[in-house]
Amino acid sequence: MRQRIVTGVSGGSVFLVLLWVGHWWYAGFISALATISYIEFCSMKGIRFSRPQALIGLCLMWLLLLTGMADQQMIGPGWFLDSPDNILAGMILFLVFMVLSRNRLQVDEAAYLFLGSLYIGYGFSYMIQARMIVDGFIWSLLALVVTWVNDTGAYFTGKRWGKRKLWPSVSPNKTVEGSLGGIFLSVLVSGLFGLLYPELGVFSTVLFIGFLVSVVGQVGDLVESALKRTTGVKDSGSLLPGHGGILDRFDSLLLVFPVLYLIQLI
Repeated sequence: MRQRIVTGVSGGSVFLVLLWVGHWWYAGFISALATISYIEFCSMKGIRFSRPQALIGLCLMWLLLLTGMADQQMIGPGWFLDSPDNILAGMILFLVFMVLSRNRLQVDEAAYLFLGSLYIGYGFSYMIQARMIVDGFIWSLLALVVTWVNDTGAYFTGKRWGKRKLWPSVSPNKTVEGSLGGIFLSVLVSGLFGLLYPELGVFSTVLFIGFLVSVVGQVGDLVESALKRTTGVKDSGSLLPGHGGILDRFDSLLLVFPVLYLIQLI
């Protein structure tokens, strides 16, 4: 637990400083995290990062990151960034390489890498875009803090009062009581944000966003747990002592920010 706290505080502090600085410092940091996460995603299934199919997925993931930057006018527009057909192009590349590799690339591996490039690329891309909107620092800070508080509240509430399993076939340690504790603490913290930052808008809306971030964050955590169950690994990596890999630490946010985009907050 001590190691987990030290890693969380030190890593969180660096993240918050770069979030506050914003622009290229933050975008570059997020892009580095996305790249490491994709490498971890490949290694979870035993796929060497140097293999051509892994590099195809990496290029598609980076294309999604660059598209987000182009949308926020951080870089100049280009036809390859403005068009949503880049996802279609990525799919075609995977299919063609299945033929060129003479079936050494199986369809399940191609689908896994294609899904990973979208999952990681969209998640981190919308983290970059959220910082660039009006009051983007406050909105991003709200999403981040509520997600972290949700994890902490769920962990300690589950440890103290947890009895009923939330989803044992996916994550056997999570409990209904822990989930509710995380949601309660998340709504409480979002209420404090609403009081401290009136520019966020109607107080009830801020409470709802806190609730939504909490629920979606828990689903995002379960999504990565399901991926780890499928690939037979305990953690996505070991870069963060006490936390596992980058993907383990950012799994909730990879779903939270795309959902915030879908409700037109980003």
